[in-house]
Amino acid sequence: MRNNMNKVTVLSVAITMAVSLSTSTSAFAKITAEQAARLSTDLTPLGAERAGNKDGSIPAWTGGITKPPAGYEVGDHHLDPYPDDKIEFTITAKNVSKYKNVLTPGQIKLFETYPETFKMNIYKTHRSASYPDFVYQAVLDNATRATLNEGGNGLKQAAVGIPFPIPENGLEAIWNHSLRYRGESVIREAGQAAPTASGSYTYVGLDESLILPYNIKGASPTELEESNILFKFKQKVTEPARLAGSALLVHETMDQVKTPRQAWVYNTGQRRVRRAPNVAYDAPGTASDGLRTTDDFDMYNGAPNRYNWTLIGKQELLIPYNDYRLHSDKLKYDDILHAGHINPDLVRYEKHRVWVVEANLKEGMRHIYKKRVFYIDEDSWQVAATDIYDNRDELYRVGISHTVNYYEVPTLWSTLDVFHDLQSRRYIALGLDNEADMYDFKTKLDEGDYTPAALRRDGRR
Repeated sequence: MRNNMNKVTVLSVAITMAVSLSTSTSAFAKITAEQAARLSTDLTPLGAERAGNKDGSIPAWTGGITKPPAGYEVGDHHLDPYPDDKIEFTITAKNVSKYKNVLTPGQIKLFETYPETFKMNIYKTHRSASYPDFVYQAVLDNATRATLNEGGNGLKQAAVGIPFPIPENGLEAIWNHSLRYRGESVIREAGQAAPTASGSYTYVGLDESLILPYNIKGASPTELEESNILFKFKQKVTEPARLAGSALLVHETMDQVKTPRQAWVYNTGQRRVRRAPNVAYDAPGTASDGLRTTDDFDMYNGAPNRYNWTLIGKQELLIPYNDYRLHSDKLKYDDILHAGHINPDLVRYEKHRVWVVEANLKEGMRHIYKKRVFYIDEDSWQVAATDIYDNRDELYRVGISHTVNYYEVPTLWSTLDVFHDLQSRRYIALGLDNEADMYDFKTKLDEGDYTPAALRRDGRR
């Protein structure tokens, strides 16, 4: 892994050296107005490079998708805006050595683990990420005022969208992922499955809703700091019958030193709500069969205080992008879920620039992951992939996010996240929605439905 990191090309002039921060850091500098001005010149409003790369395989950013393709209506599974694109080439175990410079160690390991079946179909790159204009303005406002608090476990003077479009360290970069714009609220039916080595699986149905005070248009940084709430998340298991009714409620805080994450669970057997302080870090995820941790959800979430974070720089990588075919309601879950990995014929890979962020477990801290390397899409701040190492410094798990642009918001977000456990040769796929209703970003949610009492009511239904 270290040899691979030495090959990373630092493409942004904003980063001239790798910066490592520990929780002992107490001061975080804001960027200047002159630096922020780059967000309307050589950088996009979210801090990506507007220009394409030297050989043209990554085009210039021209605003992303600004209107949906003909025939799309809100509530539909999102139509593919690039239906005529053809596969440009395919990577297999036989030719993977030619492409190692644009692959992560985790991707290379998947070719080694499944040499007969794993492949990557590479398509033309489209920089499709786009966001509302008020988000771009809010990010510009955040750029010169937002700071991390002592230790980096919270932030101040930020609202709506990413707080650090020109990141100066690894903590700022991972906070950008956590706070990227995903609308003001969303309801979704998003199931998961963890196939056995033979490919058999049980579908776990999940009703989830998310309300994001941080992202409400016109949100005040001062009011957010007073409420100390970034978002509220609720999840209810709907199937199979043995799990149905179990529910989870999370209040994510803005200053996690002042008030750590608050969580509650409803247990159908006990018929009561109880606090769940362990719903964080490396506690097993909901019905995950031990194949992911709580902080794997959304590729990474929660307080960053157990790791030292280093911003390595940028790299050009082949990552899943514009995965509308995988997102289609024409598919059944059986079409997607195969033994070893999801169906590679349904996945679209493109070359994009990513920020590389390395997290190393602090001395004296506990987590089943000793090191994590995150590859964060420069256009959206979505973690596109993550390589995860165990306490023996061996590659343990590989996380991959498959994204689309949700036109009605707009925002670029995952349609499916997959975590591969290399030791058990199994994986878990989260966000399966092909046979479910599409996400609803328009429903106005009531914060009164995000209380322990409301969780009890939901669990009993």
